[in-house]
Amino acid sequence: MALSTEQKNQYQEEGYLVFPALLAEERRLWYCRVFDELVERAARMEASERGFNLAPDEAGKPIPGRLHKIQGVCVEEERVLQLAKEPQILERVESLLGPNIDMFGSKFFPMLAGGATSTGWHQDNYYFGTQSERVVSCAIYLEDTDRDNGCLQVVPGSHRTGNIVRHEAGKGSYAHGHWADVEESQAVDLVCPGGTVVLFSANLLHGAHPNRSSSGRTSYRTAWHYLPGDLDLPQFARGIYKDRHIVRGQ
Repeated sequence: MALSTEQKNQYQEEGYLVFPALLAEERRLWYCRVFDELVERAARMEASERGFNLAPDEAGKPIPGRLHKIQGVCVEEERVLQLAKEPQILERVESLLGPNIDMFGSKFFPMLAGGATSTGWHQDNYYFGTQSERVVSCAIYLEDTDRDNGCLQVVPGSHRTGNIVRHEAGKGSYAHGHWADVEESQAVDLVCPGGTVVLFSANLLHGAHPNRSSSGRTSYRTAWHYLPGDLDLPQFARGIYKDRHIVRGQ
């Protein structure tokens, strides 16, 4: 389904759109089983391996068997690429980017219970070396997600400043990246049911709560970025960067 004029205006003003439970239930469950296999594979690892990054402890050292994320998950597991190509997602992305769409930078975060983190505050374009509004980030929540088990946070309208803010190296459980300093009183929590898709500007400030669930709830999620096929990002060039995929058109 194409975006309405109201939805396009909301994206331009606030920088994000939420589509609750967009994935059909049978598809959602199928993808969860695929991700279960990946989590079980990581549980046998003593150290991080290609693509598989184990969670850091408070000292920043990897915890054996505890998966933090899989970078390039669509390369490591081709079945996940089907999720990036789901028609109901691409129909909406096409309203923002046009008919020829690539995807790059695929990630899977299992968000295991017990203090797991995914990301601190950041702008995706900080890592891509651009400020282009033609990069649309996508987060897909395969399981019910709220503040307790690590929901997404956004600062509405923060994409419209035209600036990439300063990011600094994180510490402890955030030692895996560089993050921005954000006044969290401006943030909005995006609580959502399983199967929810969030599209947002790669210039939007966003992050995620840690999973502090005491009942053992996970929050399987993926993240990647859509862009027009003709947009040249030197670090992520089509045909050269392994985790850039044509998902619609040519």
